Amino acid sequence: MKAALKGRYDIDKNGAAAATLTVNAGDLNIRASITDATFVKGPSLTGLALALEKPGSFIVDYNVPNKDFRFQFINTIRVAEKPLNLTYTHSKEDNRTVLDGTLVLDRANKVSANYVLDTRNCRLNYFYAHKGEITFEPCYDMAKNSWDFSVSRKVSGDDSVKASYQTSSKMLGLEWSRNSNLNGCFKISATLNLAEELQLPKISAESTWNFEM
Repeated sequence: MKAALKGRYDIDKNGAAAATLTVNAGDLNIRASITDATFVKGPSLTGLALALEKPGSFIVDYNVPNKDFRFQFINTIRVAEKPLNLTYTHSKEDNRTVLDGTLVLDRANKVSANYVLDTRNCRLNYFYAHKGEITFEPCYDMAKNSWDFSVSRKVSGDDSVKASYQTSSKMLGLEWSRNSNLNGCFKISATLNLAEELQLPKISAESTWNFEM
């Protein structure tokens, strides 16, 4: 069994916590996750979710308080000898279907698309990794007719910094994260809305602890 505990703190809000427990059953994983809402007013089903997963094949999520199923199917095909990773996601409650596709051109270049069926919600994303240390990700949102940009760089073996900008909302973001099995995982982020005057950045910190039992 594997467990993960995540804590999050926003300066302008209260702290929050979440936990996930995963049990391996052969080719399948059974996962249960909870948030702090489950215990705010005493033990309840609020914030409880269950999932059945076959890695690389499918995931079935069940939101207990909403009684909502979400189905996700994953497949990989080859286009001109390049792998195309496809994901089909359907949520029963809101009858929403999302298609994701990522075409891996080589180790440094990827092209991906995210499309919500029967809507104009489509995002096109290009990923470029320069020497494995700096990544550039421009993204075009067809529904908003706007571009988003992000640049990230590794500053050490486990640490990286990332800057992003959303042109539609004029939102600037900065993030420092660490993903290490030895030193733990954390993320500190700050966002600033450039469309508003004299506004302080919103700062949040998030940390994750992983356990094997």
